[in-house]
Amino acid sequence: MTSHSYAFLALFVVVAVAFPLILLAVARLWSRVFQPPKPSAIKNAVYECGVPSTGDSWIQFKAHYYLYAILFLIFDVEVLFLLPFAVAFTGLPTGALLAMLIFILLLAEGLVWAWHRGHLEWK
Repeated sequence: MTSHSYAFLALFVVVAVAFPLILLAVARLWSRVFQPPKPSAIKNAVYECGVPSTGDSWIQFKAHYYLYAILFLIFDVEVLFLLPFAVAFTGLPTGALLAMLIFILLLAEGLVWAWHRGHLEWK
């Protein structure tokens, strides 16, 4: 190829940037050529699962549901971090055991904090 050591990296970056841009340009051109816009009252109307919409679309959700979901995601992902440690437990050095112990203690601290603040009570 060339004698420059970063030529492949530069080519990779150019292709990585150009590929999505070319696809977006082709999609825009396709939509303009084959699907001209025809706005009307029926096309701009709200459509949800075939049922005509009635009333106000604003629905107020309780923030507690989002908090439950976020806490679930946090603890679920943390458990996934424990799986590789459990698989390779016997072959790990003492430093890895100490690091995982700190990780578990921080996870337990987060659980105690959420429990103490009452975020785990279903309301």
